[in-house]
Amino acid sequence: MKKYVAYYRVSTAMQAKSGLGLQAQKDTVVNYTGGKGYIISEFIEIETGTRKKKRIEIYKAIELAKKERAILIVGKLDRLARDVEFTSALYNGGVEFICCDNPNANKLTIQLLSVIAEHEAEIISKRIKETL
Repeated sequence: MKKYVAYYRVSTAMQAKSGLGLQAQKDTVVNYTGGKGYIISEFIEIETGTRKKKRIEIYKAIELAKKERAILIVGKLDRLARDVEFTSALYNGGVEFICCDNPNANKLTIQLLSVIAEHEAEIISKRIKETL
């Protein structure tokens, strides 16, 4: 059976407390892994996708996945990263990962989706700044 390291990210502490988004991510990951393997550890990050702050939990999840030869798993690609360089670094670092929203995606598909997610993050940031 395969080993998985689950990573979940929500944008705000309120989302984490209320379960908004977080429970949906967990359900998606558990449904995907059911019968295929087991989750050895879970990491939860509370950080927006547009802020350029260092995300500590994702690096812990990556290190554990490497150490245990496990697959890093996320519910959706935009929960992992909205940054093309980051997803490229995962591939180049030999980290196997699965995004449950597109589990059959290959390197090309992930890179294209990362470009779109990065663009979406820029648009979100711009809207927030304009609103404020």
